[in-house]
Amino acid sequence: MNNTITDTNFNFPGQLSIYKGKVREVYTLANDIMVMIATDRLSAFDVVMPKGIPYKGQILNQIATKMMADTSDIVPNWLLATPDPNVAIGHACEPFKVEMVIRGYMSGHAAREYKAGKRMLCGVALPEGLIENDKFPEPIITPATKAEMGDHDEDISREDILKRGIVSEEDYSILEKYTKDLFQRGTEIAAERGLILVDTKYEFGKTKDGKIVLIDEIHTPDSSRYFYTEGYTERQKNGAMQKQLSKEFVRQWLISNDFQGLEGQKVPEMSDDYITTVSDRYIELYENIVGESFQKANISDIQTRIETNVLAYLNKS
Repeated sequence: MNNTITDTNFNFPGQLSIYKGKVREVYTLANDIMVMIATDRLSAFDVVMPKGIPYKGQILNQIATKMMADTSDIVPNWLLATPDPNVAIGHACEPFKVEMVIRGYMSGHAAREYKAGKRMLCGVALPEGLIENDKFPEPIITPATKAEMGDHDEDISREDILKRGIVSEEDYSILEKYTKDLFQRGTEIAAERGLILVDTKYEFGKTKDGKIVLIDEIHTPDSSRYFYTEGYTERQKNGAMQKQLSKEFVRQWLISNDFQGLEGQKVPEMSDDYITTVSDRYIELYENIVGESFQKANISDIQTRIETNVLAYLNKS
């Protein structure tokens, strides 16, 4: 399990700063360029697990960059190049301090809140009579405040975002439109793969010239939940669990081992065999979401590979 990348400390030409998120590490360079490295860290319940998952960073980066290419005609994004399987390079942006979560179905966090008796989520009223994994009459946006590494994101309403001045009303209207447009396109792409895009989150930033663009990941198994279309209706009628593609299987394993990221809870030990299983599941997710066979990159020395590829790109540009 040593062939993973869980931390980086590069010193690229013109480097100004490093930001380390839960999974990605962002290097800001001169000339308004950012180098984003998708590590193999695994985050669940907003807690980073102690061990990395082989190929996870490559999988997330390649899904995200492909989905950005597939949506660039409707929403501008930050991406310029992908010189390495784990790396995306693009325009430097000032991130908005909210995650735009959009839900087409009552699953995951929304379902847990609903079961607890709540009928209002982020200022959005939820209809009575729903069961877990039912489709909402129309997709709902349930934003969350962006947390630093290891901290919990918090639900927040549109009204509170505007009231607290986190985002201006003009900008937030654009974020809402982009979120709905991306979710619609993501739903169409998923349908072509025999999948249902259940819920997802998008992050946006503003370039130096004031343009709002999509940043970070998009439609990956870390940021999104997918169901298989085949059998969805029958499973709902029978009250059965949906067959899904997401990292929910990791969350369920953690829950079964008495961990939900709550204070005082200890992260359960992940054996090498279980980590291999998680890696295999991520590869399965990639192949189903993208519709192509996954090509494993050389992971004998990931740090050197990344540094070599990034420097080659920077020296040419």
